[in-house]
Amino acid sequence: MKNFSFKENSLNQINEQKFGLEKDIQLLTESNMNKVFGLEFVKSEYSLNSFRIDSLCFDLLTNSFVIVEYKNTKNFSVIDQGYSYLSLLLNNKAEFVLLYNELMDKSIKKDDVDWSQSKVIFISPTYTVYQKESINFKDLPIELWEIKKFENDTVMYLPIKANQQTESINTISTIDSTILTVSKEVKTYTESDHLDNKPTNIIDIYENLKLETLGLGEVVVKPNKQSIAFVGNKKNIIDVVILKSKIKAFINLKYSKIDDYKKMVRDVTNIGTWGNGDCEFVLDNLEDIDYLMSLVKQSYKVNG
Repeated sequence: MKNFSFKENSLNQINEQKFGLEKDIQLLTESNMNKVFGLEFVKSEYSLNSFRIDSLCFDLLTNSFVIVEYKNTKNFSVIDQGYSYLSLLLNNKAEFVLLYNELMDKSIKKDDVDWSQSKVIFISPTYTVYQKESINFKDLPIELWEIKKFENDTVMYLPIKANQQTESINTISTIDSTILTVSKEVKTYTESDHLDNKPTNIIDIYENLKLETLGLGEVVVKPNKQSIAFVGNKKNIIDVVILKSKIKAFINLKYSKIDDYKKMVRDVTNIGTWGNGDCEFVLDNLEDIDYLMSLVKQSYKVNG
């Protein structure tokens, strides 16, 4: 990747700079954890049972813990280390909940945490081909991110996408007891988990809504346990719950702030839902997608 600044149609290349220490990556990320990943930063350098977690975080959207690890070297195993951290988390649930409550002044209980959506994020300036290939599983609770620093004080966080995700991590769990144990409790959700056994017309409506939403700009699809989130640079733009006969779309805006001239949005301010925001739109036909998108665009301006 080449980056340039420009002035009067003249390009000047912006050169990449190396991070001096792994700690530099950690301090920068921890100071901006919510901006970059939308996570609540809990504690740095948490030691437990001979392990040391670089950054312990919490995802308020999924009610789950996220472990963030930083690397400035290529000599580590993504799968082995990732599952070791997840095993530590799942085998010491009470300790993690106690730590969270003490540091964040909260009072959550162990059962309030969705342990099935726990995950590990690795951040490094670069990865080997073998490390990138190791994430080619459709249900892997591990993410790889590259971090790049440039001489004009610019930093980029780039997610590493799997080339293909056809096989399950469970295909190798039979020969690794740690992976087997973790896989019984941790699940990485996919769009298929929400679309399987749904009528063709509902799937067609979802695919059209997805296409329109992704076309707004830098939007990514993040399936979770109860819904499919469409996330911008800042927050969720819309959360979609797919049912047998309809789709419930939760638009991430205050009900008082949305411009809904057709009065098709339901106020769910004081009602528990599986989405973000106070606005629920029920979609059961293709004709209403255009109007729904006019509402989604309002959320994108705020959260995109």
